[in-house]
Amino acid sequence: MQALEIKAKKRVVAKKHLYRWLKIILLVYCLVGIAIYYAQDFLILQPTTHTKDYVYQFSQPHKEVNIAVDATTNINIVQFTQPHAQSKGVVLYFHGNKGNIQRYARFVPRFTNNGYEVWMIDYPGYGKSTGAFSEDRVYDWSLVMYNLARKRFSTDSIIIYGKSLGTGMATQLASIRDSKYLILETPYYSFTSLVHTWFWMYPLSKMLHYKFPSNEYLKKVTAPVVIFHGTKDELIPYDNAIKLKEVLKKQDNFITIEGGTHRNLNLFLTMQTKLDALLQ
Repeated sequence: MQALEIKAKKRVVAKKHLYRWLKIILLVYCLVGIAIYYAQDFLILQPTTHTKDYVYQFSQPHKEVNIAVDATTNINIVQFTQPHAQSKGVVLYFHGNKGNIQRYARFVPRFTNNGYEVWMIDYPGYGKSTGAFSEDRVYDWSLVMYNLARKRFSTDSIIIYGKSLGTGMATQLASIRDSKYLILETPYYSFTSLVHTWFWMYPLSKMLHYKFPSNEYLKKVTAPVVIFHGTKDELIPYDNAIKLKEVLKKQDNFITIEGGTHRNLNLFLTMQTKLDALLQ
């Protein structure tokens, strides 16, 4: 009888411990979920801002275009020219989530040395661009830059280029407008699927402010698509990007850079050679 009582007490104690751990796990789950929801903009968007009178010191010839959307919203675009007398065309460059145009200007010579102008746009809240960042707004701004380019260049002289976060904007633009190529460097299958890699246990489709469904937009892209991705990418896993092959056309090209990380693909001869060939 006494043994039965002892076993019963142990079961009660075990249940209390179990409930206690379940409460802790549930609390941690809720706290992390709340942090994801409210801190996502801080984690995803890491802009560097400048005042409107800030002077960029680029070694490359350039000019700025500022387009006032309203009293508080400004689109800032830097147009890098090239040393040749006549441009082959223009590369509309959508940069990553950090810094601003100043951070990505070092990649410009690869294009200008091949005869292309490079136009870079800063997203809302980046550089000299003002306004609130939203997915719909960056899509609208992408179209503004494209329409500006069309005043000077034919569709077969426009290359749409996206890097990291910017691959979402580039892919959406290429899905609704014609271009010579869509080139994506370190893209994601979709932004939701990317975050799902680490936080699969949350209802991300309802939590995330940004979706950037590149996989869906790629289905509508008629231009040739070239993708570069490294096998050692620490921010956008190769396993996530490789799924884009499912929606590529037969003539499209997914180029794997063995050992490439998120930040160093431009140092690999494979990428340099392929880009030079595309820009001929």
